[in-house]
Amino acid sequence: MRPDALTPLFASAQTITGVGPRVLTFLKKALRLPPGVAEPRVIDLVWHTPTGVIDRRAEPTVAGAVPGTIATFKVRVLKHRPSPRGNNKAPYKVATEDDTGRLDLIFFHAEHKFIERQLPEGSERYVSGRVERYGETAQMVHPDYIVAPESRGDLPALEPVYPLTAGLSGKVLVKLVRQSVERTPELEEWQDPNILAQRGWPGWHDAVEALHRPLDPGDISTGGPAWQRLAYDELLAGQLALALVRQSAKSQRGRSLKGDGSIRKRLLAALPFSLTNSQVTALAEIETDMASDHRMLRLLQGDVGSGKTAVALLSMAIAVEIGAQAALMAPTEVLARQHAETILPLAEKAGLRLGLITGREKGKPRREVLSRLAAGEIDILIGTHAVFQPDVVFKDLAFAVIDEQHRFGVHQRLALQSKGGNGGANVLVMTATPIPRTLLMTHYGDLDVSRLTEKPAGRKPIKTTMPADGRIEDVVDGLRRMLAQGAQIYWVCPLIESSDVSELAAAEERHAWLAQLFGAEHVGLMHGAMKGVEKDAVMAAFSADKLKILVSTTVIEVGVNVPNATIMVIEQAERFGLAQLHQLRGRVGRGDRQSYCLLLHTEPLGVTARKRLEMMCETEDGFLIAEKDLELRGGGELMGARQSGMPEFRVAGVPGFEELLATARDDATMQLNQDPTLASPRGQALRTLLYLFECDEAVRLFRAA
Repeated sequence: MRPDALTPLFASAQTITGVGPRVLTFLKKALRLPPGVAEPRVIDLVWHTPTGVIDRRAEPTVAGAVPGTIATFKVRVLKHRPSPRGNNKAPYKVATEDDTGRLDLIFFHAEHKFIERQLPEGSERYVSGRVERYGETAQMVHPDYIVAPESRGDLPALEPVYPLTAGLSGKVLVKLVRQSVERTPELEEWQDPNILAQRGWPGWHDAVEALHRPLDPGDISTGGPAWQRLAYDELLAGQLALALVRQSAKSQRGRSLKGDGSIRKRLLAALPFSLTNSQVTALAEIETDMASDHRMLRLLQGDVGSGKTAVALLSMAIAVEIGAQAALMAPTEVLARQHAETILPLAEKAGLRLGLITGREKGKPRREVLSRLAAGEIDILIGTHAVFQPDVVFKDLAFAVIDEQHRFGVHQRLALQSKGGNGGANVLVMTATPIPRTLLMTHYGDLDVSRLTEKPAGRKPIKTTMPADGRIEDVVDGLRRMLAQGAQIYWVCPLIESSDVSELAAAEERHAWLAQLFGAEHVGLMHGAMKGVEKDAVMAAFSADKLKILVSTTVIEVGVNVPNATIMVIEQAERFGLAQLHQLRGRVGRGDRQSYCLLLHTEPLGVTARKRLEMMCETEDGFLIAEKDLELRGGGELMGARQSGMPEFRVAGVPGFEELLATARDDATMQLNQDPTLASPRGQALRTLLYLFECDEAVRLFRAA
């Protein structure tokens, strides 16, 4: 359903002159293709933004040229002096001149015939490149451009510089991008004329032209009018897309869920702690959403240890109170089982029937769970991705909780929602990764947000230090003293060069060393290559205090809960991002004893790595850490599945990003309030914008609504 005007932009890059199979392979490496796009297209070249510019506007005389600068000369070709036969190391020289002096053009390993064709003796040519002096003579080694007077327009006065890959030259890429720009159509303006006038922004087509065929170096500045305009286009498309997803969800009739409070009363009595103020507030917001006749779509943001599971369980109880079912989905088997173990004792006291389904449940046990689920004999199903499988059929799913949303894409959220009968399930999304305000607007603009900002009473701050790895013997002595007092220890090994093998080797080596020091019976090992049953056995032994030290890769990052574990050692901590360090630290400090986190690192530390580790020592506030992490790192996508860090925009990574984003959000909201079906002339143009930035999923939902 993409508008015909955009068809040339979404054609294969192979439709461009000069792109054969070989160049196409290079383009795949050089261009950042969006998720799910395998072959480069014309639009991908249009969005391949320059990183700088070469200024060829200087046209001095040969005598007046400044050595070391880029210059363009109009010269006469005098004489060719090829390198002697058999001596490939000697250069091929072509003597040229203007009215003020001589300029030698120098070529190494050159093909003679090619140079003769390019520079016929007696002809006039424009040459451009870096000019140097060799003795008294000016020379230019391998000119960037050699053009005849009639092709003077092919020599760019300002030449954009693009990210390249081995085998793809800048000159070739400039030609391909120029052809792509020539295919960009004039489109109906979708921006508010007031915004364009206020900010002095050009039209869309002019902005693309300015970026790739600059008339001034400022044209390709990320703070310049052309780039800012295109950045705003992309942000507006994203905000419109999320607003449409939200509008679609809200416009679909949901199911009003109002329980009698009986199960919640029993659960509150069974909880070993009283709810914090922010838990009470979040529950009230969820209760209001569930009681309305529109589908609920809410994000519950809570820092590590802020009590999200309790809020989720009490929310699921509302669905069970009216005789329906609820589901809780976690991204890993370890986390799904952990949720089941945490919830089971409370559920039993409240009379709730639990079921568990992961990839590991097979054969008869799996069939039994599915049969009980379909018959309505399971109130709450806890599971992994396995919950999405077609044979998982609920009798009446009314409420779904998705834990650690950043591990799942928007599509999975919609898939789980659709399993609910009677108008679809209400959905609560939970994350222990504190999300900065900017990302809330870009990733989660389709969700209402509740925040848990307190920790349960009695939790002590975690003392965080950053010893260098040269002090590892002192660290071990300290651990001995803590073990004598009954402590348990996590020892996390880093991911090295993103290779599972080397990550595993590092963990096994550290495990062997610690087993030698503390006794093999006291030290366990857990890593991603282990089978689920093995991981569970190790985790159970650690939870039961049979193991004193658990050496692990980052598989323990999310959700593992052992209150007696009070020490977290993170080896080569400088290799981890801030958000991940914060998640790992959150595995301790879950009981009432003092906990410690040791960030073992290798000196010397880089500036960014040192800032990260110092930030960890200064604060436990996950929201502060998340803002800092975003500032230091970036990464991730807007409506795709890889949702961690700052969305990977095609052109919107510019100065003033947050201000542009806020304006785009207001603009999108105002437009949809005035024109909910995008039927006005501007609305129709905005539909084109959505397709231009490939927000097709949102358009599809919009059409279905």
